Parts: sequence; C-alpha cells; structure tokens
Amino acid sequence: MTRIYFVRHCKPDGKIKDDRNRPLTEEGLEDSIKVAEILKDKQIDVFISSPYKRSYDSIKKAADSYGMEIQTDERLRERNAGKDSNNHEMFKKRWADFAYAEKDGESIGAVQERNIEALNEILEKYDGKNIVIGTHGTALSSIINYYDKSFNGESFMKIIDFMPWILKMEFDGKKFLCKEDIFHIQKEYKE
Repeated sequence: MTRIYFVRHCKPDGKIKDDRNRPLTEEGLEDSIKVAEILKDKQIDVFISSPYKRSYDSIKKAADSYGMEIQTDERLRERNAGKDSNNHEMFKKRWADFAYAEKDGESIGAVQERNIEALNEILEKYDGKNIVIGTHGTALSSIINYYDKSFNGESFMKIIDFMPWILKMEFDGKKFLCKEDIFHIQKEYKE
C-alpha cells in the first residue's frame, strides 16, 4: 500500500503578488513546524512538492527533520490564475464547468490532468512507500475530485480556509482506496 500525505500549504503572504515566489507569513512559518510534528512519526520515504515557494516551505521543516531533500515537479503547481480570478464567484464558475478558464487563466480540468499525470508517475515510482506532497488548494481539490466525484465546488469552498491541510490518501498500485483528513488549521481566505 502507498500512503500519500498531501500538504496544502500554510498561510501565504497575500501582499506578494508573484504567485510562484509568494512566501509564507510568519504565522504560516510557525504552522509549518506543526506540519513537521504531525509527519514526524509517519515513516516518510520521499518528499515531493510544487515548485511554488509556499508549498515547498510548508514541508521543508518536515523534510529537514528526516534529513531528506525535496523533489519538485512543475506539474504539481497551482492553477494559473487569470487577472482578478481568485474570488468566490469565479470559484463557483470553474467548479460548475471544468473546461472554463478566465482570460489568461487555466481550467480546473487542465489542473486536474497535469496533477493526475504527475501523481500516476509518483505512484509507479514509489509503490509501497510513504510520500509527502506539498500542494495547493485547487490542485489538491482537483486530485480529490478525480477519485471522488462527490468532492465538488461546495466541498472546495469548505476547505478554502484550511491552511495548512494534511490529507492522507491510500493507494494499492494506482487504485485509490481511501482518504482521511489528518490535520488542518482554519485561516480566513482573503480575496
């Protein structure tokens, strides 16, 4: 059995507009210590992350505690957001139509496709291992939806404030078995 601990990043500094290099807030950095504490007894074999700073930094303390490097995979990045697209109205539109993308944006369907492609390769390469993946809200939600269609736009709106969120998913080969909410801290999402 393969266990993946998806870690949706801790609270980022929304004042920084550079999505790729947006750091965690001081509070987010403190919460990354809690992430490390939760993962310390999980016998992790490998750490993989989105290349975005907030996801990478959310699992860095955990990886350091295991003495491991973090691999990055560009396909695990967050959705390419178009201008003024991170608001509740746009979230609902995208979840209602997985092919919908605002100008210069990326659809949830496209995010799901590249994340599942990366995940399938990870499941093949690390079969039977315990894996941590540093991720994002939309990216993780699209993965959950791929395996559990009941996870929808309403579900996304319930977890939008979870920063960090650790979700364990178990697989037999590439066959999804179950998921479990391991840990989350609720923070207010700021548009």
